[in-house]
Amino acid sequence: VRNKGTFVARFSFRYEYNVDKQMVVLKMVDAEGQGIGMISWFAVHGTSMNNTNSLLSGDNKGLASLLMERHMNGNDTIFGRGSFVAAFAQSNEGDVSPNTLGAFCVDTGKPCDFDHSTCNNRTQNCIGRGPGKDMFESTYIIGNNQFTKGLELYESAKIILEGPVDFRQSYVNMTNVPLTFQGKKVHTCPPAMGYSFAAGTTDGPGAFDFVQGDNSSTSPFWDAIRDFIHTPSQEQIDCQAPKPILLDTGETQEPYAWQPAIVDTQLLRWGQFVIAGVPGEFTTMSGRRMRKAINATLQKSGMSDGTQVVIAGLANTYSDYVATYEEYHAQRYEGASTVYGPHTLDAYILLYSGLAEDLAGGKPSSKGTPPANILGDVIPYLRPVVFDKGGDGKSIGDVHQDVEKSYKLPAVVVVSFWAGNPRNNLMTNSTFLTVEMESGGRWTVVRTDSSWDTRFQWKHTSELSAESLSTIEWHADAGVSPGSYRICHFGYEKPLFESPKPYSGTSSTFEIVA
Repeated sequence: VRNKGTFVARFSFRYEYNVDKQMVVLKMVDAEGQGIGMISWFAVHGTSMNNTNSLLSGDNKGLASLLMERHMNGNDTIFGRGSFVAAFAQSNEGDVSPNTLGAFCVDTGKPCDFDHSTCNNRTQNCIGRGPGKDMFESTYIIGNNQFTKGLELYESAKIILEGPVDFRQSYVNMTNVPLTFQGKKVHTCPPAMGYSFAAGTTDGPGAFDFVQGDNSSTSPFWDAIRDFIHTPSQEQIDCQAPKPILLDTGETQEPYAWQPAIVDTQLLRWGQFVIAGVPGEFTTMSGRRMRKAINATLQKSGMSDGTQVVIAGLANTYSDYVATYEEYHAQRYEGASTVYGPHTLDAYILLYSGLAEDLAGGKPSSKGTPPANILGDVIPYLRPVVFDKGGDGKSIGDVHQDVEKSYKLPAVVVVSFWAGNPRNNLMTNSTFLTVEMESGGRWTVVRTDSSWDTRFQWKHTSELSAESLSTIEWHADAGVSPGSYRICHFGYEKPLFESPKPYSGTSSTFEIVA
């Protein structure tokens, strides 16, 4: 993995690496000692599939989970249907990129400007690469690396967790948390996003003329756009300094709050193992400082010096990034997206240290006031599905473009069907597709839409048409068994003035030959 920032190296001299290389695995077994599951925590962004990807994907962590479950449940077990469950969870990945070759200009092939992640003063052509030749291969490499290390740690796990199972949780209004920093009384701020937020990162560049690392200049044009939405108060400008405010999200309440004011803070304890569920994306150094502070408080309050603390990122509430004070002043993407101002991290350290003291001491924590439930107020922007219809006189589920009669491995098998809108039914705990193999006159499912080597794409034949197509691809590699196969498609179609109803379609049988 690679650190996307420039400032972390200047403040990580106590550490060997400028990213966290450590993976933590929690192994779970039943009363007979048989493995039933595992959770891995490792800090790396799920951005191997970059922002040009239009497919829903679990990215590198989803692939690691798939590989681990396949290993534990057997290669023939369909993902999600085995008894062993593997979760590859997130940690303090705020500035950690899976694109390990670095950032390069797509037009020249040269490395991007280091301080601002630009090519000729623009961000759009500065994109992270590797380690594979494309985003699919890169996802597999990074996911497989996590699986391999996770399996190694799972099989070698020796520390048995003993002691209480407990938790502390509190809702906190982060817009005005008072604290002392370098001998001065300071406080956090209502949320705001800085100019460099709009620049994006090398894992997903932004647009227009925004650049990272810009904490001095602003644009009259973009300031006018900002002020049209909401003009930040002078108090907010001073509080968020040196961040130049692009979106004053904390003071914008129409049609409802743009970003959370109240967040969920939480510690979970299994014996000598403590999980800090944090409501944002902590950077490498932020996570290190948070873990150190929590661990110190736990030990000071009576827990053993063997206590292990892990950061579980993006938990319960999402409140963007949490950069260090130094990183905030650099105003790269992570600092510009640290919404509660320059003292955000120190406020979180204060709050989680309080939870740690209560947890270790067996004292209750303040519950706080939970945020308002605004689900009923959310304005939908997607047009409803009025009705679906097949094209060329065909019915929904009929084949539009069939498979070939045979394929020599490795091969890409493609078939398309006249389809219903996938929003009619998301097929939760089911699948939009199966790849089935014939054996002795019976068809056995060998792949679903959760398989790494299948892809499902849906699109309207035209913008205003009720006709749409589902295209299924099976990227069959050399390890696939030769034989007779077919591909099936499942979904729900919406008739006019009726509720959605299920449909299915089946390709012709085709042969896979070695």
